Amino acid sequence: MEEQFAEYSDTIIPIATQYGLSVLGAVLILIAGYVIANWAAKSVTKRAGQSENIDDTLVPILGQITRIFIIIVTLLAVLGQFGVQTASIVAVLGASALAVGLALQGTLSNIAAGVMLLMLRPFRVGDAVSIGGTMGIVDAINLFTTEMHSFDNIGISMPNSKVWGAEIQNLNRFDTRRVDMEFGIGYGDDMDKAIQLIKEILDEDDRILENPAPLIAISNLGDSSVDIRVRPWTHRSNVWPLRYDITKKVKERFDDNSISIPFPQRDVHLFKQN
Repeated sequence: MEEQFAEYSDTIIPIATQYGLSVLGAVLILIAGYVIANWAAKSVTKRAGQSENIDDTLVPILGQITRIFIIIVTLLAVLGQFGVQTASIVAVLGASALAVGLALQGTLSNIAAGVMLLMLRPFRVGDAVSIGGTMGIVDAINLFTTEMHSFDNIGISMPNSKVWGAEIQNLNRFDTRRVDMEFGIGYGDDMDKAIQLIKEILDEDDRILENPAPLIAISNLGDSSVDIRVRPWTHRSNVWPLRYDITKKVKERFDDNSISIPFPQRDVHLFKQN
């Protein structure tokens, strides 16, 4: 009995020692890799955020790529700890990636669209945009989604493929914007006087640019009104405040000068039949 135990001990203990050390080494590599991946991702994100040469849009993507790369290297090191040939593993992963890619075309299209958004940069983090009719401010461009919040502070998460495939309007691309407004006056009112009053209002506002010059013109003879189109230019930060202020001032100036702003109406003529 003692001889059999000694024989088993001589066989099992070396194997247990060998694989036990391999398992212990693999666990240590996993822990170290996980810690290093998180530390490296945070470090890259911090340094990239402080750099003036790297756009804010790329900062979170660089951190994510760094973390994923280190985790992949860690997993390969763990497999090598058990004597697995990593070259064959890489080949298998390549074939598996092809199969998974065919099955997850939608997900990969989001990644591809995210890469295109980062390369061509139709917008950046902090820009006010309209994407397929959805308006908001860009918070982040991730590998799969673009994160935004609306002007009334509602969170919006859009798949990158839909962002890239939609019409993108960047409201922050240029420093100056045109403010389009239209005011209607009655057919019995003096058009030249109304135009002069609007011109005086625009001249009094320092937010309106002299070049390009604002446009004031009769745009349409409507069913109930003569429409005057007003198109001043201003800095993009003044677009909505200027629109609100000019609209209020035009109404007040028209009232003071007896110029009517008609509402839709219809004349009905009755004919008496004998």
